[in-house]
Amino acid sequence: MKNRLRDGEAFDRLVEEHYDDVLAYCRRHAPSLDDAPDVAQETFLRFVRSGRSPVEGKPLAYLFTIARNLCIDAARVRRLPVGPLDVDVPDGSPDADPASAVVGGEVGALVEALSPELREVVELRFDQGFKVGEIASVLGVSRFAVNRRLNRALAEVRRGLEGRSEA
Repeated sequence: MKNRLRDGEAFDRLVEEHYDDVLAYCRRHAPSLDDAPDVAQETFLRFVRSGRSPVEGKPLAYLFTIARNLCIDAARVRRLPVGPLDVDVPDGSPDADPASAVVGGEVGALVEALSPELREVVELRFDQGFKVGEIASVLGVSRFAVNRRLNRALAEVRRGLEGRSEA
């Protein structure tokens, strides 16, 4: 009984620590903004039902795998295109993370223009800070495929920036 109580506390901590990240992912990939909270909640329910421990391994990568699959399923059911649904406003304060300053700017616009396959890899790598192996696990592809997509995405963004600076 005491072990289950500890697991419950660990699940509570898991939700507290990662709900915002999972919800942000769902907002970008669910078929509608209204679906995002439901998909995020279902993600955590499926994690609990899976029997995995919230303190072993990489629970965030597994949560993103579940969220991704649920977003794909929801899009199939609704038959709506999956795309970005929210816009982050960059924080211009001196203490702000410099990487977040590009969101909504030139680089943000170029990332949004990427194909969904490339954009998702960029989001997982740079928004969530996932390593290549974790991204491969979430997407169900090889590390080689992740590296190839990342390189292609960064090359497209670089070309876009070069094209804008020449204009």
